[in-house]
Amino acid sequence: MATPKRKQSKQRSRKRRGANQFAAPQLSVDPNDGTHFRSHRVNPNNGMYRDRQVIEV
Repeated sequence: MATPKRKQSKQRSRKRRGANQFAAPQLSVDPNDGTHFRSHRVNPNNGMYRDRQVIEV
């Protein structure tokens, strides 16, 4: 089994782990009531999706 020749530095490990952070979700603005919601999903505040009523709220 292969073993590393040198110790991996703390800086190198932290750089790698720092690149895998979560990003905030992109939010869309509803043109009807101005609320923010995730795009390509049903708006949970009013139940609309693509200008159609999908869920009764």
